[in-house]
Amino acid sequence: MSRSVRIAITGGGLAGASLLYALLPYPHLDVHIFESAAAFKEAGMAIGMARNALDALDLIGPSAAQCLKRAGAVPMVGVRFMLAQGKGSGNMIDETKDEAAGKRVTSIVHRAAFLRELLANVPRERMHAGKKLDKIDHNNDGSVTLRFADGTAHECDILIGADGIRSTVRKFILGANDPAASPRSTGSWCIMTLKPFGEAQASIGKGVVDVEDAREYSWIGDRSYMLHNVLDQGRLVQFVIASYEKDAEDSDRWTRTVSADEIQKLYQAWPPHLYKAVDQLLCNAPEQAAMYLWEHPPARTYVSGPVCIMGDAAHATTPWQGSGGGMSIEDSLILSTLLCRAKTPAEALTALKVYDQVRRPRTQRIVESSRGTGLIMNGLGEDTKLDLEKLRANLLPRWDFIVDFGNEKHRDEAVAMMERDLRSWTNSNSNSNLVK
Repeated sequence: MSRSVRIAITGGGLAGASLLYALLPYPHLDVHIFESAAAFKEAGMAIGMARNALDALDLIGPSAAQCLKRAGAVPMVGVRFMLAQGKGSGNMIDETKDEAAGKRVTSIVHRAAFLRELLANVPRERMHAGKKLDKIDHNNDGSVTLRFADGTAHECDILIGADGIRSTVRKFILGANDPAASPRSTGSWCIMTLKPFGEAQASIGKGVVDVEDAREYSWIGDRSYMLHNVLDQGRLVQFVIASYEKDAEDSDRWTRTVSADEIQKLYQAWPPHLYKAVDQLLCNAPEQAAMYLWEHPPARTYVSGPVCIMGDAAHATTPWQGSGGGMSIEDSLILSTLLCRAKTPAEALTALKVYDQVRRPRTQRIVESSRGTGLIMNGLGEDTKLDLEKLRANLLPRWDFIVDFGNEKHRDEAVAMMERDLRSWTNSNSNSNLVK
């Protein structure tokens, strides 16, 4: 009698939780999730789920999409890109028109609320908090033993590292001295805040903060940027500002404080109503906490034997194209589709190899694209600067390969690759037995 395939997921954020959710329906998979913190919770504010991510959720299953809805996600009517400085300041650069064509644009959801819904019905015995991974041991039978800082251990056939941008599992796969094992700073920083809808609307303006005509706005200035959108079923508004510092690129700084004076100087040449919004929403305290935006250099692989990485552990990206969460959902779709077809640990190894082959090129392309988009959004694009017409020609098309993506085809190609590799492995073993 064949035993179950034992799968351990380290990291209880969005990536790990969405994969757990997708794997639990399969009784032959014994899945457990381990979180280093004392409780399962998400850091950060809101994330966007563009239509590629929404499609991936639908393919995982209708109940997965319902989790997003129950979490208070607000579907955006559209996304508008606006010029805040330079010739033509105040004009719209471009906007998505996809809803008019019957296509979904993006939904904005609070990370913590989405995580709560994904984990709501997970059996408690599958969830293990306070488990900081300290060491990974390979066993003679091909299994893996996870050793945690509290002295406990867990044996599994497959380990999936969803342990974020400072991933322990990534270093295990690549080697701690590999240049791609650790993340790097891109030099940009951002300040994020959530404000009650009424307060934000009074500061930013009724015309652009409207739950009945919910749109995300991105404003592009000279080394300065602003974003706002509506979430939590219209109760909250996310308000973000960002800037770029050349001397912070590739530094080891994760955070900094930004004084109210510095914020005011960055936005003093912006249109008056936007300067007023920044002043009222962010400058009522002497300083604000900002975080630098980091990313992963491209890894040569996401897999080593029975161990793999996904989500931010595999391809941490900057938020400029709103794709970090979406890539995690796509990863979960592909990994769950392949692993549910693995009836033995050996077949699960094939699933991981195929996952690496199909996911690594797409995700690394998105990370690279997002970094370049960040420069454009700060008015520093080499070919665009603050030129309205050049921005109109070059900005919005950068999303085409991300959102207009065939997840169903992507999934089916991965399944075909796995089936081909399993047939090849079976035939090879059969021929070997005949020779004996």
